[in-house]
Amino acid sequence: MTDRKKGFVYLILAAIFWSSGGVLMKLVSWNGFAISGMRAIIAALVMLPFIKKLEFKFTQKRLLCILAYTGATTIFAVANKHTTAANAILLQYTAPIYACIMGYLFLKEKIYKRDIVAIFIILIGMVLFVKDGLQSGKLFGDFLALLSGVSFAAVGVTLKLEKSEDPMQSVFWGNIVGFLISLPFMRGITLTPRNIGGILALGIFQLGIAYIFYVRGIKYVTALETVLIPMLEPLLNPIWVMLVVGERPGTLAIIGGIIIISGVLVRELARIYSNKNQESKLET
Repeated sequence: MTDRKKGFVYLILAAIFWSSGGVLMKLVSWNGFAISGMRAIIAALVMLPFIKKLEFKFTQKRLLCILAYTGATTIFAVANKHTTAANAILLQYTAPIYACIMGYLFLKEKIYKRDIVAIFIILIGMVLFVKDGLQSGKLFGDFLALLSGVSFAAVGVTLKLEKSEDPMQSVFWGNIVGFLISLPFMRGITLTPRNIGGILALGIFQLGIAYIFYVRGIKYVTALETVLIPMLEPLLNPIWVMLVVGERPGTLAIIGGIIIISGVLVRELARIYSNKNQESKLET
């Protein structure tokens, strides 16, 4: 198998494993903090053999990245317990817009017309989610999902600030912190076969191995494929939940989700197309 095919397979596997998060979190009866913490410590153990040398040096930038990662994974797990899995994952995928704003504020990156158009499109989708949340009583969970998107965007920005050659270092320590802060919420959790199996799957596959696949896969594919292939996650996530648990998102949430995904996808495609045009001009 060529490196390109390997990269393609790695990204598909990563997206499939990520997409299992919604259904697995619904199957485990624990609270969101307990799920997040146990998932994190299992994922950290899975990642440890793939880290060449564990670093105990914590700069200010690395600490910010660790906190952002911990916030993203913890808040997302809690959100899944207060709203539908579809709402949680689709609202988290508003992250590129927050990353755009954070990049402008902290990295001095430009904001282009395509970014403004995408923000406007995604805001329309978010309005539909808010309306759906008010009707269904899931507004708090939807708000947490949005907040997890903000935290997830901060992970990318802080990794750029840190300029680390080994991004797994920050992710590993983020998992350790996530486990520690969840300890007070683990009292009274029940260790049934279903809960144990679900949390092991979350830690080993949905977070640990998925991230390893993603880091390896992006080395071998084009920029366009790094955007398109992971989009399988928000598409597959609610399908698994609907098939296994029977949970169905509201009509407004479905429409809002389609709008949000479209806004993110259009922005990324426009960015990649613009970059290719600039490269072509430089070559000529």
